Amino acid sequence: MLSRVCEKLNIEYPIIQGGMAWVSTAKLAAAVSENGGLGVIASGGRDAKWLREEIHKAKQLTSKPFGVNVMLLSQNVEEVVKVVIEEHVDVVIFGAGNPVKYVSLLKENGIKVVSVVASEFFAQRMESYGIDLVVAEGNEAGGHVGNVSTMALVPAVVASVSIPVVAAGGIATGKQIAAAFALGAEGVQLGTRFIATDECEVHPNFKEKLLKASTRDAVITGRITGHPVRVLRNPLAHELIKIDEKCGTQEDIDRIAAGSLRAAAIEGDLKRGSFMAGQSAAMVNDVLPVKDLMKRLWKETVETMENLKIKNVEVER
Repeated sequence: MLSRVCEKLNIEYPIIQGGMAWVSTAKLAAAVSENGGLGVIASGGRDAKWLREEIHKAKQLTSKPFGVNVMLLSQNVEEVVKVVIEEHVDVVIFGAGNPVKYVSLLKENGIKVVSVVASEFFAQRMESYGIDLVVAEGNEAGGHVGNVSTMALVPAVVASVSIPVVAAGGIATGKQIAAAFALGAEGVQLGTRFIATDECEVHPNFKEKLLKASTRDAVITGRITGHPVRVLRNPLAHELIKIDEKCGTQEDIDRIAAGSLRAAAIEGDLKRGSFMAGQSAAMVNDVLPVKDLMKRLWKETVETMENLKIKNVEVER
């Protein structure tokens, strides 16, 4: 399927793999890129040396375009941007902040710039900066979330900008990809679904927890910080929710949640780990090679779009 997303990113399918801190490594990103999508390495929680090494690994595994996700809440953003420029990364996807100070520099170096947005107003601002495309991410997503659902956010953003819009948040199947296209998106970003792949290097406990999850198991924590996060239920999540209910402080959260992303992804700590995942976890029922998942996703997308062609329906004039 041709779309401006495919043209801009030089990919076969308009499918972007979300950049998930401590989850999205070179192995996963390269597999997605090699099979027609845009793979993304997540720099969140990592240092510049690690990122440079992962970029080198990805280049050894694929000759196709891939990206790096940059969390603007991170303290080492300057170092991360320096690395992606020096390593000539194809695409940078910014999240959790305003990337204006980096846009011109990246584009001058031939790097495509993408920004995750949670409102049509922020999308308009990104377009004015010269961003190549925006990811409209609804609050069904895993990790840091906004307040608006994907169903409402995507068409609002599409109507407000002329640049391509990618839909994200709660998407894990071909039927949902087709629905995103119906809303006006020209591509999709999937994070949670790619955790349950052979190439994703997280601890097996993470994948097993994901397979058992329902829509109600993906809960929001950290509301008091102003940067709420959606994670899978476990003892840590329950403690964080209690802190929100009691109007606690950032210090209260830091005291029990420090290192929790690594604890989930690397150690598989079911009690103290922060298992970031979206509500689409309920649609994840198996672990597949990325190659098979990409084929399944696109086959179901095309079949769904074909099935929705209703014949012999007249519009009243």
